[in-house]
Amino acid sequence: MSSPDPITENMSFLLAELDGQLTRLISYFDAPRTETALQLIQRAGYSHNLSARVRKACLSGMMRGKTSETKQLRLQGTDTIARNLDLISRLGRRAVEQAERMDRQKVLRADTYVTPLKMVRKTVARIQEALDDRDSKMAVQIGQTRAELGVFNDRLFRTYTRDMQGTKHAGDLAYALLTLNEITRMGEALQAISEAILSINIGQSVQFERYFTLRSVLAGVSRDEDISLQPLAETRSGSAISSVSLRDAKGKTVSAVFKDGDRRKVKEERVGVKSWNSVYPGLAPEILSYEKSGESAALLIEHLEGETFEDIVLGGSDDALAEAQAALHKTVRDIWRQTRTDEPAEMKAMDQLGKRMKDVYRLHKRFDRGAESINGATVASLDDLIAAAAAREAKLKAPFSVYIHGDFNLDNVIYDAVAKKIRFIDLHRSRYMDYVQDVSVFMVSNYRLQVLDAGTRARIAGVAADMHAMAAKFARREKDPTFEYRLALGLARSFASSTRFVVDQSHARRMILRARYILESALAVPAGKEARFRLPVRMLFSD
Repeated sequence: MSSPDPITENMSFLLAELDGQLTRLISYFDAPRTETALQLIQRAGYSHNLSARVRKACLSGMMRGKTSETKQLRLQGTDTIARNLDLISRLGRRAVEQAERMDRQKVLRADTYVTPLKMVRKTVARIQEALDDRDSKMAVQIGQTRAELGVFNDRLFRTYTRDMQGTKHAGDLAYALLTLNEITRMGEALQAISEAILSINIGQSVQFERYFTLRSVLAGVSRDEDISLQPLAETRSGSAISSVSLRDAKGKTVSAVFKDGDRRKVKEERVGVKSWNSVYPGLAPEILSYEKSGESAALLIEHLEGETFEDIVLGGSDDALAEAQAALHKTVRDIWRQTRTDEPAEMKAMDQLGKRMKDVYRLHKRFDRGAESINGATVASLDDLIAAAAAREAKLKAPFSVYIHGDFNLDNVIYDAVAKKIRFIDLHRSRYMDYVQDVSVFMVSNYRLQVLDAGTRARIAGVAADMHAMAAKFARREKDPTFEYRLALGLARSFASSTRFVVDQSHARRMILRARYILESALAVPAGKEARFRLPVRMLFSD
C-alpha cells in the first residue's frame, strides 16, 4: 500500500479544519458568546500548521529537478490555495476578536453575518472538487463570492455609518466596522483561490477579470470549451501576451495570440494593426477579435509563423541571417517608397530623451551629474547636451514623412523563412514620421542585447551597420541631406534612454558614453553644415 501524497492529504485536513472553524464562526455570529470565540481562536495553530505542510510539500515538489511546467503551475496554484485558506481562518479569528471588544454586542447586528458566512463555508467546500475536476465554471463561481460579499459590505457599512451619527457608541461601531472588514476580505482570499484554479486549468497565471476577458474575446471565434494558454511575454506597460490554440466554428485548428492590458494601449495596438493592413496589406497580423471592459481591453490576433529577428541574430546561421536581412531591407525600402508623403516630419528625439532621463537617473544615479571642470576645461552635463541638441534639432526637419513602425526593436520583427516574408508586431506606436526614428531604434536594439562573446558582438555590429548603409543609400536617392545628423540624434536618444532597461552597470555605462560622444560630436558641427556630418557607425557598435 503506497503512502498518501502529503499535498493531497494535508489539503484535505486543511479544508476539513477550516470547515469546522467556519461552523464555529457562524455559531458565534448566530449567538455571540465569549466561549465560542475562545474555541475558535484556540484553533489558530491547526490551520496554520496544515497550511504550512501543504506549502512545504509544494515547495519541495517545485525544487525537484525535472518537473514539467504543468506540474510547476499546479504546485504554485496549490500553494496559493493553501495560503489563502489559512488567511480565511485568520480573518475569521480577527473578526471575533474585534467583535469581542465591543461593550454593546447589539450594535454589531451579529445575525446579519450568518447568511454571508454560510455562503463562504459553502464556497470553501467546493474548492477541492473544483481543483480535482479542473472545473473552471466552478472556479469562477468561487471567485464571484467576492462580489456578493462586497454587496453585503456596502449595505452593512451604510448601516453602521448611519448609526454613528449622534450616538454615544461610536467606539463599538468602529469595532463593528473592523469586524465587517475582516469578513469582507474573505472574498479577496476566495478570488485568489479561484484565480489559482483557473491558472492551473488554462496553463498560465491569470487574474480573475482577465479570464472573463479571454472568454469574451474568444466568443464567436472558438468552439472550444476549455482554454489553454502559453505565456509569450510581459510588456513593460503591464500587458500580458500569450499564445492560444483553439478550434474555429468549422472545427479548424487556429493558432492565435491573446494580448490584454490597459485599454488605451490595446486600442492603440488595434488601430496600428488596422492602419498597417490599410497602408501595406499583409505585413501586420489579422485581428480575430477585440473586446473592451472598463479600463481593460483584449485582442485576439493571428499567430505569425517564423522567428523574431532577435532570435535570428543571436542563434541563426550566417546564411539565415543574411537572407532575413535582405528580406527586411527590401520590405522597409518598399514601405518607405509606398507610404512617402511630401509632408516634412519632426522626430524630436531630444524631446523624447529629455522626458525619459528621470527614469534613467532613477536606475543609474551616477549618470546624473552636473557640469564639471577638468584642468580648466568645462565638461557639460548630459542634460545640458540634450538641451543644446534639442535647439539644433528644432531647425532640422525630415523633408518627407513615411509610415513607421514606431517601436522597431528586433523582437518586433518576424521573418518567416518558408514564405520568405517579413511581418511586424506590437504596432501601437505606428504613425507617419521621420524614417530615422525606426532606423535608430532598430540599430540600438541590436547593441542593447546583453551578449558578451566577441563573435556575437561583431555580428550584432554588422546588423546595425548594414541597416545604416541601407537607410543612408535611401536617403541619398531621396535627396535627404541631413539624414546622418538626424540619425545621430536618434542614436543618442536610443543609447541613453535604453539604459533605463539595462541593469548591468558596465553595459549601461558603455551606452551612455556613446550617447555623450554622439551629442558632443553633433554639437561641434557648425550651424548650417549638418549635411557634412558623418558618424563612425561601425566603431560605435563594436565593443
